[in-house]
Amino acid sequence: MKTKIKLNGGCSDMKLVRFQEPLLQFGTSQHVDVRFGILNYCPLDFENPRAPRQIRVGVVGSAVSLEGLRDWLERCRNEIPAKESRQPNLFPRFPGFNSDCAFHSELLLDSSLERQISSEELASILKVSVPGEQKVHAARAIVEQVRSLLDKKPPDVIVVALPQELLNAFESPEEGIDLEDETANAQTPAGDRIDFHDLLKARCMSLPRACPIQIVLPATYDASKRRRGRCRNRDVRPLQDEATRAWNFHTALYYKAGGTPWKLTLDPTKPQTCFIGVGFFYTLDRQKICTSVAQVFNERGDGVVVRGEPAVYDKVDRSIHLDADASYRLLVRALDEYRHEHHTVPARVVVHKTSWHNSAEADGFLKAIDEYRIHSIELLSLSRSFTRLFRNGFYPPLRGMFLTLDEHSHILYTRGSVEFYATYPGMYMPRTLRVACDRIEQTPRYLAEEILALTKMNWNDTQFDGGLPITIRAAHEVGDLLRYTAPSDNIPPHYSFYM
Repeated sequence: MKTKIKLNGGCSDMKLVRFQEPLLQFGTSQHVDVRFGILNYCPLDFENPRAPRQIRVGVVGSAVSLEGLRDWLERCRNEIPAKESRQPNLFPRFPGFNSDCAFHSELLLDSSLERQISSEELASILKVSVPGEQKVHAARAIVEQVRSLLDKKPPDVIVVALPQELLNAFESPEEGIDLEDETANAQTPAGDRIDFHDLLKARCMSLPRACPIQIVLPATYDASKRRRGRCRNRDVRPLQDEATRAWNFHTALYYKAGGTPWKLTLDPTKPQTCFIGVGFFYTLDRQKICTSVAQVFNERGDGVVVRGEPAVYDKVDRSIHLDADASYRLLVRALDEYRHEHHTVPARVVVHKTSWHNSAEADGFLKAIDEYRIHSIELLSLSRSFTRLFRNGFYPPLRGMFLTLDEHSHILYTRGSVEFYATYPGMYMPRTLRVACDRIEQTPRYLAEEILALTKMNWNDTQFDGGLPITIRAAHEVGDLLRYTAPSDNIPPHYSFYM
């Protein structure tokens, strides 16, 4: 539809359209919602003999956290009732994680797959008075227990049940909270403050025979341990209901064990596309800017991590950029990984980047696709925007609203009111996503619909209205971990290690 919008006291004809909620493909049918899709139609790969029917779960924690998590996982084998709500689609029941329904998989828990951090070791860590050093000591203690689990037959996934004592120490007013649930958006900490979540994952993924790690806070399995109040001038996120916590935990675990819960719906008439996310991060000493790698995704969400190139901050346009050679090498590396995984090259490449593409970057990317004889490439820069629409009534505009500002710039509501939920499932006024078309061959509307679909490819969160497409979200998450690795370190290629 076309709507007249008033801006700065004047009127301008602008195109305003609303996209339908993208469908996802599950085992036997399609659905807009992750939880109802798995509940009714099973995971995408449930008929695949390579799907994880049994997941060997290693657990590291204190005596108390091991027992608490073990009891909760046993409880989650059976149904967790839905939260009482006037929005039943937002808070469905959890069907239970077992071989007879939904996931058609089960967790294998055994004392031989548990490693306990002793009370003496915890006391030693808590005696360290410098917050950063305390986190390094804690990470070292947990990594040694993870190493012990990996020495024999590695489990499929290792769950770190963080002891409450460590969480209390890390949440001091001076340090603030740097440990979020796995579903929280990754944020690179300011200055040189150490993020324990990222430090621990980076150390664990560098171990021989490493497997993905899932960090669990005490409140996940014990609601009485929920955090309250504010810290470092921001609200502590409210605790989710138990069924939602179970959905998020087990969906992430299923993916990290090698499962494929869902994929984007595929139009067979469209060219095979490789989606690449490019972001940037500072090294720990803040002396260098590095590319936070390129994540290569197809419609199944298969992600491959490729270490990026050094970048520079341009003081003229106040943006971070790669030079032409670095852009070329980055895309060549990404396409090599794509060909290694899929035994072919894509017909089309879409690059999502957190800063606009200058001419040098465009030249480098174009050189790479010419070399690989790829038919087309789209270069988009994505960033948060304060441009908003206002809607009569109590709720924000609908998710999927797309506003064209000019030929180059567009605004997309990736978060907003959701018809399927019959509400706006957020705490604050949603910010829009600015989509800048730096070099495109498809229409902006076509590309924006792809972005909206890619916001649903987050295996850490089963509420489907993610604010960022998986390309940019993954770029942030990978960059946050690579800050704690050396350039010479071997890094695992699969995205499951970074989420």
